[in-house]
Amino acid sequence: MSSTPAVHFLEGFNTIGSGIYLRDNRERGQDSDTTSPKVILIFGWWGAQLKHLRSYTHAYTKLYPNASQIVVRCNPNMLWSTINTMRQRLIPVIDALKALHCLPSSGSSSAQVRPPILTHVLSNGGCLQMTCLGHMLHQKYGSIFAQWSLTSALILDSCPTLVRFKTFKLTFSVMIKNPIVRYVVLTLASTVYFIRFCLSLLFSKRITLISDAPIDMWNPCVLPWMGLHTPRLYLFSRKDTSSPWEEVMHHAKIAKERGMDVRCELFKESEHVAHMRAEPERYWSSVQEVWAVAISKEKDERRISQTPPNRQYRSLL
Repeated sequence: MSSTPAVHFLEGFNTIGSGIYLRDNRERGQDSDTTSPKVILIFGWWGAQLKHLRSYTHAYTKLYPNASQIVVRCNPNMLWSTINTMRQRLIPVIDALKALHCLPSSGSSSAQVRPPILTHVLSNGGCLQMTCLGHMLHQKYGSIFAQWSLTSALILDSCPTLVRFKTFKLTFSVMIKNPIVRYVVLTLASTVYFIRFCLSLLFSKRITLISDAPIDMWNPCVLPWMGLHTPRLYLFSRKDTSSPWEEVMHHAKIAKERGMDVRCELFKESEHVAHMRAEPERYWSSVQEVWAVAISKEKDERRISQTPPNRQYRSLL
């Protein structure tokens, strides 16, 4: 059987940065569609190839054909990238979000219609990219987003968990088929990982944010348009050896205890970030259900805000 040919681009997307792709659907006339996300952010897992991420973009195009999509890959060189390098690489994502009216601007008002955003994070590599973007947005916009609460939902596939070197080894083992090349790469990666660990101990400073990602994910405003109102869906499997399901469940439990709207979908037979391939109908039904919850919350908030004060008081008695 021949191997799947390599994919070098995503159909319908433009490359806007290194490993960053945009499908801009603003011209498709979305005003009449009030039940779909206007923007979908997809953060790929560490080392994910375009042929893997294409399965998610295709599915979202079928589910929400009018939505714009931003895809962020997590390249293997993240292991030896500095925080500043990562932030520079994510600047095109901020530019795209600004162009799609997802971010405040000097000419925007609090009454401006804001596009609903669905964020889909795959594995700890995706968490790392998303939390780094969140830090950048909080630093850039500060408290401005207090008036910019958007309809949003967060999908967490096979994450977050503690990051171990075993995870990197498993990823390299899957990516590199040639045993000789794999041995050389793993040796180099082990050396880099060890040096970085020693430097972090020596200077009491992490070179990347990867160790902080699970902690950052407990922040309900991990992306500034999110909050306690944002429904979260954790997707994980008992068979996942890279991201143990007990750790994902623990993270979800703490998030729920902190007031977040949490839902969990536990798979039994799928491997790491393979739940969608194993049970596509169940997977995408869960995603749609969570988005429906986000939309219903928006409608409830709008109805309450439009209810006269005296009527609100009577309804509480």
